[in-house]
Amino acid sequence: GTTGRGIGPAYEDKVARRALRVQDFFYPEQFAAKLRENLDYHNFALTQYYKVDALDFNRVLDEAMSYAERIKPMVVDVSSALYAAEQAGQNLLFEGAQGTLLDIDHGTYPFVTSSNCVAGNAAAGSGVGPGSLHYILGITKAYCTRVGAGPFPSELYDHENPNKQDPVGIRLAEVGKEFGSVTGRPRRTGWLDAAALKRSIQINGLSGLCITKLDVLDGIETIRLCVGYKLDGKTLDVLPRGAEAVARCVPIYEDFKGWTDSTVGITDWNKLPKTAQDYLKRVEAICGKPIAMVSTGPERDETILLHHPFEA
Repeated sequence: GTTGRGIGPAYEDKVARRALRVQDFFYPEQFAAKLRENLDYHNFALTQYYKVDALDFNRVLDEAMSYAERIKPMVVDVSSALYAAEQAGQNLLFEGAQGTLLDIDHGTYPFVTSSNCVAGNAAAGSGVGPGSLHYILGITKAYCTRVGAGPFPSELYDHENPNKQDPVGIRLAEVGKEFGSVTGRPRRTGWLDAAALKRSIQINGLSGLCITKLDVLDGIETIRLCVGYKLDGKTLDVLPRGAEAVARCVPIYEDFKGWTDSTVGITDWNKLPKTAQDYLKRVEAICGKPIAMVSTGPERDETILLHHPFEA
């Protein structure tokens, strides 16, 4: 579902080559001309299709130019700045948003966002060469969540679906405080899907994994891990392409004994309960990538660091 913040329409403008760009602020007359053309296009839709008032050109222009005075001093050639920093031996850190399966090209289309949110877009979006991405850390919760519509093979809980009200899923949502960061909508929850992780590893070329929210699993008697699917009489060990196929997948699970001891705030791997270690080791083995970090709480320092990305 949409966040209602205009992201989709903004990307439509970009692809249609009618978008206004920050660099246009440096050419006020051209900006005004582009804005007028843009408003003519969108005002037609607003008045003729949505039956609401048109936006006033002068008001929008004044508002935009007030932003321009604050934004222009911060505008730099990002590609050149990052290249210079790298040549000087500095570390570069890119942080992605959303998730692989929400990517416009590689996600469960049409239940996706409007942009590329895989690791490769760190290079394309910033202007650094792809060879500059030396270590790619894939971040996943110790269980699965999804906001809005779309296939979810290992799903346990959906607040809008009376057939998806598993007590463990409800517990994950409550303990994990699973609400959309923009909309506040309750997230759907389910068991960790290692087969979907394998698809993400392929697409992103991951170097290692960071498992977050391990502490949310504290106290669950039996923990399940999706390791594959049954689909049309076949057994799959990686998420298939296409939302239609994913929606028909029946998950295959491995079960693990849970733990009763609290993992909150643990920063030493050896202090984790043995059953928690076993669960994480199995995730690592199935995915074929090392776990570099494990998060055991909401605070920055509540982290087990096994492999430092900048020292890999």
